[in-house]
Amino acid sequence: MSSLAILEAGLPPGLVALPIRTRLVVRGDDLARLVAEATAGIAANGDVVAISETAVAIAQGRYIGAEYIRPSRLAYALARRAGAMATVSQPESMQLVIDQVGTARVLGAVAAHVVGRLRGRRGVFYERLGEAIATIDGYTGTLPPYEQAIVFGPDDPDAFATACAEKLGCGCAIVDVNDLRKATVLGASPNVARERLTTALLDNPHGNSDQQTPIVVFKWRGEGANPLWG
Repeated sequence: MSSLAILEAGLPPGLVALPIRTRLVVRGDDLARLVAEATAGIAANGDVVAISETAVAIAQGRYIGAEYIRPSRLAYALARRAGAMATVSQPESMQLVIDQVGTARVLGAVAAHVVGRLRGRRGVFYERLGEAIATIDGYTGTLPPYEQAIVFGPDDPDAFATACAEKLGCGCAIVDVNDLRKATVLGASPNVARERLTTALLDNPHGNSDQQTPIVVFKWRGEGANPLWG
């Protein structure tokens, strides 16, 4: 992240983001060990390591091939009306949301969305369904061989982040970031300043294409305490 971006985010200059390339993560990987090996000699006490939630979910086996999903007419109808960049613009992803929360709740969210739009509000559909949508990653643009896989959110990201931090000897967080300047910290080890880390991730140092850098090490080179520690 550039010094200018840090200043604009209200963070002091001196925060350095180092993307770390890894081999392809697969189901059943000991991801904490993989992260430790990839960051050996780089991550140190006082740093914060941000790990892509997709990598964690894949290692946990939390994904499904789109070919195994049979979207309903409702899924197709709603997907056509979603924004082009929305995960649920894919009928398979929308079907998973319907399967998770039920048709009645989805239709209720649609009705609330229509009322919201009449009142000048946007995004009510996503507000009503919340985590059911937020924890699903669509398959478009995902690194092969997962380009036709839909990835779910990771299981217990706080626990994984804490276990990983103990192995690394520094702070750790599981994060969901994209190129639209949207970032979320899904889980973190104790004392990681989640809100400030979220701001530091807005420039997406992980990359959103084929960089294969699911790990970013944040180092503090400024004066005083590391702003990513709370």
